[in-house]
Amino acid sequence: MLQDIWILYKSGIVIFHREFNETVSPQAFGAMMSALNTFAEQLADGGLSNFELNNKRFTIIKKYDLIFIANSSKRFNQKKINRELEKISKRFLKLYSEKLENYKGQIGAFTQFEEIIVDSLEDNPQQSVDELL
Repeated sequence: MLQDIWILYKSGIVIFHREFNETVSPQAFGAMMSALNTFAEQLADGGLSNFELNNKRFTIIKKYDLIFIANSSKRFNQKKINRELEKISKRFLKLYSEKLENYKGQIGAFTQFEEIIVDSLEDNPQQSVDELL
């Protein structure tokens, strides 16, 4: 149900990402999302929780100093997407809390997380779009 996912520090540093078609560098995306979230927090208590671009919905959950962002097709119920991203965020924090405390910017430190959340991820988002047409 989730197409792409990014986990980043509030500072914008992406520590995990899984994308089908990387159109923007993960670190540029993280910096932009961090800036957008900071701006939104100035306007409204809590900042962003989701937004839409064309046919994609981006869902955001903030826990501790991390921001979890996932995109999905708008055809999925927002509450289901929120539950799925919440489940992923809890799983990530449970598995990696100790590693996060000692994290020193090691590239690839969390790459195995994709295998753990594979049941939450769409295999091929383009295929899903084609099935709808």
